[in-house]
Formats: sequence, structure tokens, C-alpha cells
Amino acid sequence: MTAAPLRARPVPRRWFAVPALAGALFGAYALWLHATSDPLIDVHVYYDAATRLNAGLPLYRAGIVEPYVYPPMFATLFRPLALLPFGVAAAIWEGLVVAAFALTLWRLGIRRPATWFAVGVLGAAIAWTLAIGQAEAIVTLLLTFGSPLSVALAGHVKLVPFLVGIYWIGRRDWANLGRFAGWTVGLGILEFIAEPASVIAYPGAIVGNFGQVASAGNISPFALSPFLWAALVAVGVAVTLRLGRTRWGWGAAVALSVFAPPRLFAYTMMTLLACLRRPDETARIDRSRPQRIPASSTGPGPA
Repeated sequence: MTAAPLRARPVPRRWFAVPALAGALFGAYALWLHATSDPLIDVHVYYDAATRLNAGLPLYRAGIVEPYVYPPMFATLFRPLALLPFGVAAAIWEGLVVAAFALTLWRLGIRRPATWFAVGVLGAAIAWTLAIGQAEAIVTLLLTFGSPLSVALAGHVKLVPFLVGIYWIGRRDWANLGRFAGWTVGLGILEFIAEPASVIAYPGAIVGNFGQVASAGNISPFALSPFLWAALVAVGVAVTLRLGRTRWGWGAAVALSVFAPPRLFAYTMMTLLACLRRPDETARIDRSRPQRIPASSTGPGPA
């Protein structure tokens, strides 16, 4: 008598609800904490940076540690809001941040259990982002599109999303890699035309503000050891390249862009939501790829 093969028991769904619920409760606390202690604090940073541009002042001031270390394009796009009173500008920007989060959920699938599980687990990061008006919500939305243009735009907002381009290298997808490079350079040219002085000053601003990696709240391994950080980033790049042609390639690339910065705060992990949606091009290719039937098969396979 042949023994029946052992089958792994499926994990009950309620077990997945435990970390999601715990994360959601922590997120509710984080929302209350930041809404009462430092509400919309990052909007002040964006507003002040754009105000300097409107006044004809340098975006990056030599010898002064500035909280604004993003590429110039973001401050340039923020300039119209900086012409308004801060309260009005903050309300408009916060509306855009919340709308970006809502659209992100819609793109991920509001009926997918995985979406709400991820929202629960990442509850604290999402709450922190919404409470302070962080641009991370915009970056997350852009990465859910997964196109060369959207990744290039995300990189011109926060720089580190450029690492997502490694995904196309891992897939040997030279066409999309070329489009990504083209959009990156093209947007950079527009950025230079709009704010040449800021573009030229940006590399120096990054170096000048590098001391911020030791600031409170930085959870990057860089704060412990630059060598450890470099080794982990190298491992992340290698893993992303290795997984490029698998279903995990996109998620690995997004995760690399999230964890690679030497100055990392918990709210950045909101962008891990974008791991749940692969690029439309990849999904379309996967659905249209014909299933190959082994030559030794004598009949139709199992349904």
C-alpha cells in the first residue's frame, strides 16, 4: 500500500491578519503622534525651498545644512504653491498627497487582500507620510506605474528611485532601459534649462549635507558602519539583477531603492507598496506568452 504524499497545510488567513492589525494600530498611533507634534513639517521644507527660488535666491546655500536635499525639479514644480499663503499651499499639497495614496490603493487593487495586508503592515510608514505631507506618497504612486517615464520622474523627485532602473538591466530589457535613460536625461535637460544654478549646485549640496546621515531617526546601516552599508547595497544590487527575469524582480528593485539610501527614515518604507504591482509591460507580456507543452506529452495537461 502506497502512502499518500504529504501536503503542506495552508496557513490560515487569520494569521496574516495579526501583523496587519498590529501594524494598523501602530499606524493609528503614528498618525496621532505626528499630527499633534510636527504636522505637515515637510511641507514647510518644500515651501521654503520654492520660496527661495521665487525670490531669486540660491536653492542650496553653501555652508548651511539644509533639510531640503532633493533634486531641483521638485522645488521648481512647487514654486506655484509657494506664491500662495502657507496655509492654502499646505492644504492643496496635503490634498495631493492623500489623493496620491488613494490612487495608489486603486492601482494596487482595493479588492485584493494583499493590498490591505501591506497597508496594515506598513501602517506606521503610511501614517507618518500623510501626517507630515511627505513627497514619498508621490514617489510611491509613480512607481506603481512602473514605466520608464514614471521611474525617471520619481528619480527626479527623490534621486534614489533611479536605482529601480536596475530592474531592466536584470531582465536584459534594453529597450525599456534605453527609454528610462532617455527620459532621465531629457528631464535633466529641462531641469537645467529651468534652474541651471541649482542643478550645478546640487552635487555640492549632497556632499555638504552628508553629515545628516548621523541625524536622529536614521535607520540605515550606514549609521552603524559605512562598510556594512556598502556591502548590503552590493548584495541588494546582485539579488535584484539575479531576480530580474522572475516575478520577484520588480519587488526586489523597488525594495533596493527603499533601503539603499545612507539616510533612511521609516516613512520611506511606504514605497514598498509599489512592490505589489509589476510594470504593465511585464504583466502584459506574461499574460500573452503561450504555454509550452512538453514534446513527450500525449494528452492535455491538468486544468
